[in-house]
Amino acid sequence: MGEIGLDISINNIWLLVSAFLVMFMQPGFAMVEAGFTRAKNTSNILMKNVMDFAIGSLTYWLIGYSIMYGGSLFGGLIGNPFEKFGFTSTGFGDYADMSDLMFQTVFAATAATIVSGAMAERTKFNAYLVFSIVITVIIYPISGHWKWGGGWLDQLGFQDFAGSTLVHSVGGWVGLAGAATLGPRIGKYVNGKAKAIPGHNLAYGALGVFILWFGWFGFNPGSELAATGGSTIAIGHIAVTTNLAAAAGSVSAMLVAWARYKRPGFGLTLNGALAGLVSITAGCNAVSPGGAVAIGAIAGVVLVFSVTFFDNVLKIDDPVGAISVHGICGALGTLLVGIFSTSDGLWYGHGFKLIGIQAIGVLAVGTWSLGTGFILFRILKATNGLRVSRRIEEEGLDIYEHGEGAYN
Repeated sequence: MGEIGLDISINNIWLLVSAFLVMFMQPGFAMVEAGFTRAKNTSNILMKNVMDFAIGSLTYWLIGYSIMYGGSLFGGLIGNPFEKFGFTSTGFGDYADMSDLMFQTVFAATAATIVSGAMAERTKFNAYLVFSIVITVIIYPISGHWKWGGGWLDQLGFQDFAGSTLVHSVGGWVGLAGAATLGPRIGKYVNGKAKAIPGHNLAYGALGVFILWFGWFGFNPGSELAATGGSTIAIGHIAVTTNLAAAAGSVSAMLVAWARYKRPGFGLTLNGALAGLVSITAGCNAVSPGGAVAIGAIAGVVLVFSVTFFDNVLKIDDPVGAISVHGICGALGTLLVGIFSTSDGLWYGHGFKLIGIQAIGVLAVGTWSLGTGFILFRILKATNGLRVSRRIEEEGLDIYEHGEGAYN
């Protein structure tokens, strides 16, 4: 095998291994969501996570991948939906086309499954299946094309290396639309004040966070799309910045929760780690280790106040904190690239311009995701119905929606 062939082989293996790590994030999300919600809805939560990956794999292969990576149409607004329809190419560039399809598929499934937690414990299963199709066929691929498909945000100079905005905030904003359309769970607000509805198993939550932390080493270093030449050094750097941001987010969230509530809350600490991971994803290749610690620490602090804001001020019931972790911290991390990037940051004289570009990208993707999410959920609410009946919600979705509980 020649040198070029060896490089392609190594890059191909690295991309596939990274895809498998990101796929393993699906059970991570499932465990977090199941642990942070009540036992009577566990089968429903797990079922939605399984279907997100199964449906997403089929629909993204059929047309989503083409919309995201087909040739740009209408000034970079959308990829050609027929160019890669039912994709079957076996060509090679720096890696096999099929390996790239697999890697991009698991990203699409991640964007979809973020929404599950925000809408947990009160959503009709058949309505959720429709949503899962729409996000992987339309919502995620179109905004993803704007940057990763060579669309208008890419031409503008927008920076989002692995998806703080393009993956995580898309899921977060669609989740916000869903949670706002559904309304809060029964018993969440008593006389206008938020009441805690504890999850049934924080051990599941902790396991899920560790799985996600582990899977993120495919999510971020894998987005280098290569493991030869200079990329060998790059993936090591990205792994370090990813890990440091997660650690800093966990510690800062714990300290803020400790100061505010007089005890180091476990749930907020777990979500602080995820906030650090989400926030570093946009600039993990471009910031120093110290910058990664700063970004993660900022995200952990913002996470605590954001959860309180949505819970107590806006009165939007998000059982797992997905809107704050993925929507708010995804947008935050994308903006912070303009401050902490070692190539284009403020300290190098270009940061103000980059921050402006980043803000345009965050606003555009947020408006698209939130807007299309509201339209979709309003249509579902008016036609099929979006929320289960009061009796089903009170007694649990597991038995009524699936005919079986998670625990016997």
